[in-house]
Amino acid sequence: MDKKLPKEAYGGCEGQDYAPYVQGAKEGGGNGAVMLVGILLAVVFAASTAYSGMKSGLTVAAGIPGSIIGSALVSATARKKGIFGKNLVQGMASGGESIASGIIFVLPAIILIGTNFSFWEGALVSAAGVLFGIGVTSLVQKYLMVQEHGKLMYPESMAISETLVAGEVGGAAMKYMGIGFALGGVLTAISSGIFNWFNNVVSYTGRAAYRWRFELEVNPLLVGIGFIVGMETSLTMFAGSILSYFGIIPLIAYFAEMAGPEAFMWNNSGNLINAMDFGTISGSYVRYIGAGMMLCGGIIGAIRLIPTIVSSVRETVGAKSAENSPLGMVFIGVGAILGFIMAFLFTRSFPMALLGGILTLIFSLLFAIVSGRLTGTVGTSNLPVSGMTIAALVVVTLIFVGMSWTSLEANRSLLLFGTFIVVAVSTAGGYCQSQKVTFILGGNKNEMLRFFSVAALVGVLTVVGTIMILHAELQNTVDPQFALPQANLMATLTSGIMQGNLPSVMIIVGVVMALVCFLLKLPIMTVAIGFYLPIATTSIILVGALIRAFVEHTTKDKRLLESKVANGVSLSSGLVAGGSIIGLLGIILQLSGVLHAGAPSGFFSGNFMAIILLAALVLCTLIPIQNSRH
Repeated sequence: MDKKLPKEAYGGCEGQDYAPYVQGAKEGGGNGAVMLVGILLAVVFAASTAYSGMKSGLTVAAGIPGSIIGSALVSATARKKGIFGKNLVQGMASGGESIASGIIFVLPAIILIGTNFSFWEGALVSAAGVLFGIGVTSLVQKYLMVQEHGKLMYPESMAISETLVAGEVGGAAMKYMGIGFALGGVLTAISSGIFNWFNNVVSYTGRAAYRWRFELEVNPLLVGIGFIVGMETSLTMFAGSILSYFGIIPLIAYFAEMAGPEAFMWNNSGNLINAMDFGTISGSYVRYIGAGMMLCGGIIGAIRLIPTIVSSVRETVGAKSAENSPLGMVFIGVGAILGFIMAFLFTRSFPMALLGGILTLIFSLLFAIVSGRLTGTVGTSNLPVSGMTIAALVVVTLIFVGMSWTSLEANRSLLLFGTFIVVAVSTAGGYCQSQKVTFILGGNKNEMLRFFSVAALVGVLTVVGTIMILHAELQNTVDPQFALPQANLMATLTSGIMQGNLPSVMIIVGVVMALVCFLLKLPIMTVAIGFYLPIATTSIILVGALIRAFVEHTTKDKRLLESKVANGVSLSSGLVAGGSIIGLLGIILQLSGVLHAGAPSGFFSGNFMAIILLAALVLCTLIPIQNSRH
């Protein structure tokens, strides 16, 4: 066993030639103790993510925290299972969290439109989405993990791998992991994570005729991701944000100011168009252009993957060995059948169930593949699950309207179909992230499939149960305790379309922009992600990439450069780990009422304070990497 993750884990060789961290492994990492630990973490992360996500709209990926917490628990209860047991536990933690990150985006919208659902309706529809999403991505995982090795970086998967390896062998990797973890944890805690002492967002807004906004969130986690994914991806994403924040939004703002006093927003009849602020334009207009871009990019990406899908299905159906188990095909079949059965039960209409079921499976297939690939670019933390769901719901809702299915019950059915889709998409991202770690370490992919699936189904029961417990609070419109931003968006979108207020122009503009990217041979989805995400996120990711570029351009010795980059990746993995854990801890403490952190005030609340934090983060990241010699 090597003393650290091999450099080929990040590329430099063909996937089929990659020698994993543990070579020739014969035993798996699973047993009863590992399963119980994994289920425990799946429940904890699913419940906390569901609660915090509905409260604030923010979810935190569980792979890094799960790998660290799980490593300690496995060492205490199943030490002989070693790194493979720890990997299964982090995968199960990701399974629980990824389910929550999907369900809470759509299922509560059924309550918001004034209808209801039973526990078993929500649970069975979500379970069907879980099985279908895992099954689809299991068929293309060889392409995504092996054939695209070194091209799709899977930044959070690499961070998890580094975390597991560092905890296994110590040494230089552990040293730089520790530096990054401490730096990420401290900066997150003193800014937005726990104490909120210092402002960590640099923000400048143009208030003249040309209205623009630039923001940068000083976030160690995102700096780490930027260092790992590198300059090309980070710069392309940032370009998408530039197009949005310095092109499209100012243009809409310019024409909006010319609107008369009788012109109101498409989704809010109480707000005048000429009174829209920057955030309103972004949330109510530009977001839908981004959804159109992702819709078009997803379709093009899926068409390109058709040969791979066909060959993967053929290989899986004909597989005889345990290494090529047809369990993925079984999951697809069971998920599809269960989905159709539930469709007939909750629609009580054969035509609606049949058409809605077919459309749901098509979009779930399409976006599950897209989700698996995007996870290789930006990780699950920045996966635009809601954007892909919006794109799917727009199309399905239009078809429902064309069939004259516009009643409240039809809207309820539509959102249940949407729940299947969003769960399939979010599950696919978490599953691919966990399988990439398994590939890098040399574990058994079929064992991960089984353990992840159990955790995901446990996550379904946990999240739907949490929503049912909070049902009364979610109905409270007088003094709401839960913001439900994504679910509110889904409810507003579907209801608006069924009432004839579809922002079709914005969707079409997004499709046209995506086609232009395609004709220019630009990466559509990467540009679309940058267009969709806040510029505060893409700008700090670019900072991480710039740090790596600086290291690469100032180090002439090839061997020294390889060492510095490896140590930089370890440190960046620590940044991701520290930022994730402290961020998650802060959300839990604040939402549980244990911690009441006020907003920064005075000198500590301005841009200058955020710039000081940014300089400290850059220097504390760069100096250890530049001074490393081995």
